[in-house]
Amino acid sequence: MVLQIPKTEILARQQSFKEKFRKEGIDGAIVYASIDIFYLTAFHFRPSERPIALIFDPQGESHLFVPLMEKGHAEAYAHVDHLHDYPEYPGIQHPMNILKDYLTSIGMANIHVGIDGDGYSSPKGYRGPKLSDILVNQYTSIYGLIESMRMVKSENELALIKTSVRWANYAHELLVNYSKVGRSEIEIETKATSEATIAMVETLGPDYIPNGSPAHAFYRGQIGPHSAFPHSQTQNLRLETGYNVVSQAAAHVYGYISELERTMFIEEVSKEQEKYFHHIKTAQDIAFEHIKPGAKASSVDAAVQAYFKEEGVHHLTLHHTGHALGLVHTHEAPFFDLGDDTTLEAGMVFSVEPGLFVEGLGGFRHSDTIVVTKDGMEQLTYYPRDLESLIIT
Repeated sequence: MVLQIPKTEILARQQSFKEKFRKEGIDGAIVYASIDIFYLTAFHFRPSERPIALIFDPQGESHLFVPLMEKGHAEAYAHVDHLHDYPEYPGIQHPMNILKDYLTSIGMANIHVGIDGDGYSSPKGYRGPKLSDILVNQYTSIYGLIESMRMVKSENELALIKTSVRWANYAHELLVNYSKVGRSEIEIETKATSEATIAMVETLGPDYIPNGSPAHAFYRGQIGPHSAFPHSQTQNLRLETGYNVVSQAAAHVYGYISELERTMFIEEVSKEQEKYFHHIKTAQDIAFEHIKPGAKASSVDAAVQAYFKEEGVHHLTLHHTGHALGLVHTHEAPFFDLGDDTTLEAGMVFSVEPGLFVEGLGGFRHSDTIVVTKDGMEQLTYYPRDLESLIIT
């Protein structure tokens, strides 16, 4: 079973990245984004006020610049040629000035440098100078370059996502089992997540590294009328007969994740609820039919929006039809959105989740994880989608 990305694939990613930026006439590169650093080095860390940077010098060698507290961690996991550490932030000497001196020492001054940002940034209290203010170079933004590399998944990445799918499905089954009238969402979620996590860890064994959260399932406040807020947060609500609820389940496997959501009903369903359920299920089927290599991502959303307009419910949709999946907490580019004309390719992984949100009644949305194949798409998540299966009794 694949439980991590092998070193050979990590190094191949680095080589591909270097070829891409050199093709643009760029001599070296500096990357600050934590997800992109993980993708290129296998070093998974918690971003903080302390700057961390991945550097590729003009000779093609890789360097990781980290605070001292991360040195041992990086030595254990990062696939890089060189590791350089600094004492602390803000420190007597600011880390960006230490980085400037280090960059100069490895030939990263007075050249053409690709950067994903003009200096480090963080919402956790960081303050510091722009890189362009302290080191003379020709700078070109390569923001989004690594993200574009992440769009088409390798066989190893797909294997990790499929393992995520299986454990998300199990967590969702437990969520449904514990969903009883009168119980709070927090009680239900805690029981399901705890049981699924223990089973996942025991089954996959010591080689399993989540780099995120193991199997978990939750409602996130999407209970009854409150589910009309698509990105609600936990409210400590209790289940009541006749409520529609929107569930979500996922599981990280070496940082990779899938997405499973279902609109379900507590003990009974009204004709009005059934109407909106039918619309979102039909819209999802329409999206499935339009996903194929060579199609534009926008065309999938266009087909869904056309159906909603035809049925007179377009005013009840609040978001696009889906988004790519991989490493970034379920949301990556490209998007099934009218404004995204990215051409679909085999190996791209997406959520498909058209939704309708009715004030005073609730939200209606299924989300399934799919992969684009050479002749269409494959649905990876497999929890039942039909109405009868989703009435919780």
